[in-house]
Amino acid sequence: MDNHINLEIGLSQVQVEERIAAGKVNIQPQSKTKTIGRIVRDNSLTLFNMLNIILALMVIFVQSFQNLLFINIVIINTLIGIIQEIKAKKTIDRLSLISQPHVTVIRDGNRQEIVFEKIVLDDILILKAGKQVPSDSRVVKGELEVNESLLTGESDSIMKYEGDSLLSGSFVVSGEASVLVTQVGLENYASKLVDAVKVAKKPNSEIMKALGFIMKSISIVIVPIGLLLLYKQLIVQALPLQAGVTQTVAALIGMIPEGLVLLTSVALAVGVIRLGQHQTLVQELYCIETLARVDMLCLDKTGTITEGNMEVLSMETLCHDKNPVQAIRALIANLKDDNATYRALCESCKGEAPKWQCDRVVPFSSERKWSGAFFSDQGTFVIGAPEFILKERYPEIQDKVEGYASEGNRVLMLGYASEPFKEDGSLPDHIKTVALLPMGDKIRQEAKKTLEFFRNQGVTIKVISGDNPVTVSQVAHRAGLLDWDNFVDAATLTTEEDVRKSALDYSVFGRVTPGQKRLLIESLKNQGHTVAMTGDGVNDVLALREADCSIAMAEGSDAVRQVSQLVLLDSNFANFTRVLMEGRRVINNITRAASLFLVKTMFSLLLAVIVIIANEAYPFVPIQLTLISALTIGAPSVFLALEPNKNRITGNFLEKVLKKSLPGALTVVFNVVTIMIVGAYLSLDHQQISTLAVISTGLIGLVILFRVCQPLDNKRWALFFAMTVSFLCCVLFLEDLFFLTPIQDFLPAMFIVLGITTLDIYPLIRIFGWGVNRVEGYLNRREKEPTTAKATVLEK
Repeated sequence: MDNHINLEIGLSQVQVEERIAAGKVNIQPQSKTKTIGRIVRDNSLTLFNMLNIILALMVIFVQSFQNLLFINIVIINTLIGIIQEIKAKKTIDRLSLISQPHVTVIRDGNRQEIVFEKIVLDDILILKAGKQVPSDSRVVKGELEVNESLLTGESDSIMKYEGDSLLSGSFVVSGEASVLVTQVGLENYASKLVDAVKVAKKPNSEIMKALGFIMKSISIVIVPIGLLLLYKQLIVQALPLQAGVTQTVAALIGMIPEGLVLLTSVALAVGVIRLGQHQTLVQELYCIETLARVDMLCLDKTGTITEGNMEVLSMETLCHDKNPVQAIRALIANLKDDNATYRALCESCKGEAPKWQCDRVVPFSSERKWSGAFFSDQGTFVIGAPEFILKERYPEIQDKVEGYASEGNRVLMLGYASEPFKEDGSLPDHIKTVALLPMGDKIRQEAKKTLEFFRNQGVTIKVISGDNPVTVSQVAHRAGLLDWDNFVDAATLTTEEDVRKSALDYSVFGRVTPGQKRLLIESLKNQGHTVAMTGDGVNDVLALREADCSIAMAEGSDAVRQVSQLVLLDSNFANFTRVLMEGRRVINNITRAASLFLVKTMFSLLLAVIVIIANEAYPFVPIQLTLISALTIGAPSVFLALEPNKNRITGNFLEKVLKKSLPGALTVVFNVVTIMIVGAYLSLDHQQISTLAVISTGLIGLVILFRVCQPLDNKRWALFFAMTVSFLCCVLFLEDLFFLTPIQDFLPAMFIVLGITTLDIYPLIRIFGWGVNRVEGYLNRREKEPTTAKATVLEK
């Protein structure tokens, strides 16, 4: 491409279109959200949906159309999942669009504001203080002071003059310049670094692993059990084709927890939408769960604990002849500096400036390290680095300055002389020190409260930064970190082994390189911790990619936002707590509701095995299980999954769900088998046995729902009451639809059996629960025994 571009005119529209056609455009990575087509496919073409379709075809084949109600529930579930995920996608896409940064470009002689991804090669950009460098560029006019901390981790600024290169991801501290874009898209320095870590990474999600295990287990057993059960019903039992097929389908439908996957997707999607309302962009669904399980939070200093700005911490007056506050106000009113120091002075010395006549201003420069003004009726006031103002007289105040510096602070000096500046703009002789102003990074207002919150939640906090360790330690102290003084200079950790050993030993790490950050995160994970990492710079991307949950501040680098799972669009540190609470709501509610689904899966599986062994007819038909599932599992689980829940996450998801589900499933199996045995003894027909089994199983489901709803409030009482009344109405008034024997046709023996299998529900659940706990305790002891025995042998 031709680099001889007129700086005043820039590229023409024709040249821009040529470069776009040639692919020389600042393309950004693909959107993290799925397309609508993929969302529809992922929710429709699932294993459980395929199994349900096959079972529906079997029911259609035998023309038992009344038992097809279950497929309507599957369709509704699928539509709900699609709609919620599309809503979540729209929320993410909208927030992603809002968060796109803009830059000023000159084209056809006009200044335009465009998003970064519309920049093309050889564009002329106008950069000034506060702007981020969007593409690798070269300064062609003017000069800039650039902070490359997002690339190197070092907070020192660097001057860039005509001909100097600028790297994407750095920030302009002061000055203004025209720059020529030399690299775009994936050729940028920052993009190459991001590309190096763009390896697909599985989320650290217990729920995802548990659902995968459940689906795999069911897919393994459902086909052989289904074929064997069908053989027993049609050949051994010699049932009519319609009865044999529908009863087999009922057993298999019961084993499929199709609503559990839907429930998880909906709960997570709603979490994304809720967090989006609070300016938190969720770029990966399961990271909500991961953050809720985090027990180790690693924070970058700049942009996370601090705002990225400076503040005046105090003022020590050394010369009482002059009012330092009035002098600083006068300087602020006349200096046109635009840097972090100037803004900090404006913030700390608010108020009306004195009406002093200013005759000369010397602006700040990186070479001088000071700025000042001469007032004809007052004299000369300067402010800047003490050693550059006093020069050979610096030892007069060196001890005081170094005392502040040892606390990790930068020190400004306010100086005064009665004489004006010299002709060449240099300082007058006999400068007196009026005041010293120690300055530090400005702590985010919400940082102290947020750190205290995580500490109270049992989350260990570590601060990791590329800055001086003393400075980082003092920032941590001011932010409220309890063990702020337990710090280490990572420059002294010369080997990978040193870095790994230090991971748990220290709380504050300074002068950390990007590679060391990644090693620290990796080491913490290897020691069994779930680690979250925050960052705002390109130097953080390796560590963010390694972390179980990565969080970016919107004020930081685009590269960091691309690799992070969560982006705080308002850069509000306090939103961490909201994400944690949302994660807890999702996991706790899914855990609670999942136990309802697995009760049905387990009792259906156990009953199918028992029926096969005993050569008996399966006691349910599909529409009966649809009734039980809809009123004791489906509708309640959706309600429960969307409730507030701030309880801490404890234990393994799958173990907790199985432990909660098993007593209820065993109670159903016990009662249904009892009904089948007694029914056979009393010569009850299949419909009478089936009716008793449906009523008993429905009542057990309602008792389990009652236990899951604890503690009860008005909403949960209403839910339980509505489900109970609905179930009783279906049994009493829709008996033909659900193939039930009318209550008025019950034999006295049926009422006796129903009464026994109703009164034993609560005691059986308690007994089976006690048994499950005993077995769990025994297995835990067995796991510990070999380790204990081995230790004893070694001791001997």
